[in-house]
Amino acid sequence: MSPKRVLIVDDHEVVRLGLKALLERHKDFVVVGEAASGREAVEKALDLQPDIVLMDIRLPGSSGIEACEQIVQKLPDTRVVMLTSYAEDEMLFSAIRAGASGYVLKQIGSEDLIKALEAVSRGEALLDPAVTQRVFQEVRRVVKQEEAAAFANLTQQEKHVLLLVSEGKTNREIAQALFLGEGTVRNYVSSILTKLGVSNRAEAAAYAVAHNLKDHL
Repeated sequence: MSPKRVLIVDDHEVVRLGLKALLERHKDFVVVGEAASGREAVEKALDLQPDIVLMDIRLPGSSGIEACEQIVQKLPDTRVVMLTSYAEDEMLFSAIRAGASGYVLKQIGSEDLIKALEAVSRGEALLDPAVTQRVFQEVRRVVKQEEAAAFANLTQQEKHVLLLVSEGKTNREIAQALFLGEGTVRNYVSSILTKLGVSNRAEAAAYAVAHNLKDHL
């Protein structure tokens, strides 16, 4: 198998030289070019079409994130690995949104960096262990927001009615549980179906379960 072609992007020449020396010790990688800015990174990537771009997230002019987004859009087969000195949440999520395949801290050991590049070259996505937990926390936060939005049009009473519907309760049982008239419950159920855009109680119940209604009461 031919070695993976790597473009190194960093505005510090010493860093580029160090990364190049490290990669050239491994037969699986060959450094085909270097760049010192985001604009140069995009130009070199389009010219050289490397397999991997190893790029500092902070660059003069356009950022590494902006360069990453352009490279990924124009060269979908090229993997971009972002290097950073600090585990900053906003930078991390911006890099992920930009299409980066990897995000590692510069404090990473040389062998771990090689393993990271090997993983990315196999098509795997990779995050530095120091920031992985932050990603999971953000994913959980977004999921909770989406779940809450799923019931945003329902009143609190309608949520309670929907919960009982999801438990298989009849209108009479719901009326007794909530101290309401049966006709009032029918009106609530009709309103719930309309707001959720479903056609029957079974679909409403499935919707409630799928979006974890119990967590939003």
